[in-house]
Amino acid sequence: MFSNYLIGLREGLEASLVVCILIAYLVKTGRRDAIKPIWAGIGVAIAIAMGFGCALEFGSQELTFQAQEALGGSLSIVAVGLVTWMVFWMRRTARNLRSELHGKLDAALKLGTGALVATAFLAVGREGLETALFVWASVHAASDGTPRPLVGVALGLATAVLLGWLFYRGALKINLAKFFTWTGGMLVVVAAGVLAYGFHDLQEADWVPGLNDLAFDISGAIPPDSWYGTLLKGVFNFQPDPTVVQITVWALYLVPVLGLFLSPVGFASGKGKVKEPDEQGTRPSAASQA
Repeated sequence: MFSNYLIGLREGLEASLVVCILIAYLVKTGRRDAIKPIWAGIGVAIAIAMGFGCALEFGSQELTFQAQEALGGSLSIVAVGLVTWMVFWMRRTARNLRSELHGKLDAALKLGTGALVATAFLAVGREGLETALFVWASVHAASDGTPRPLVGVALGLATAVLLGWLFYRGALKINLAKFFTWTGGMLVVVAAGVLAYGFHDLQEADWVPGLNDLAFDISGAIPPDSWYGTLLKGVFNFQPDPTVVQITVWALYLVPVLGLFLSPVGFASGKGKVKEPDEQGTRPSAASQA
């Protein structure tokens, strides 16, 4: 449940920040008339993301078992790839996100209502589709037959909306670079578990060999149905009897990706050291945006 809460919080906060930056800029520049098209674009993006998630969930149920496993495994790998790109992108661009969005919004204001709708749709839609895919893959990997994974996602999204509103109102001040670094690192750990589970799905679909070649089996020490086994699976997608392929894929992804992500050089400023935004620069309130 915690891993799914983290996904909802991390991905939802990105979308919430985009929304409050766009709205705050329009309020600051006296263009309140452009707010409705922005909300229209956001609404379309949310609807498409939800539709995409429903299509993944209900569409996959009509497939055979092997086809379900092949689809689940393939989409899990795609989701991990997208999320990996996203966490690196956000770490690199968090400092300049506001100015980048302002520039796009200025251009859209000159083109008219349709451009405003498209700007909001593209800004939020990408986050929504990525979130829908990764949430589906994570819930598919961590599901234990209870609604807890979905409850975790919903609580994370609700928290993100609340934080976004507090940012807009100027009531919350936080170092976004540090926030996205810590949550991004934790998300990389979650993604490693999703990737390993995705390869297990491909093994069950007979796309990847070695389904019966276990790396170890500690089910006796950590029963999957125990409270601590459920906790480990919910947080880290831990499996007490992984295959050799799963362990290999997990290690080959987690060690280099987490090392690169936490490295202080090469991924933020491009000049050797990550630049942290100042505290005032992390509060996109309607009264302080320019």
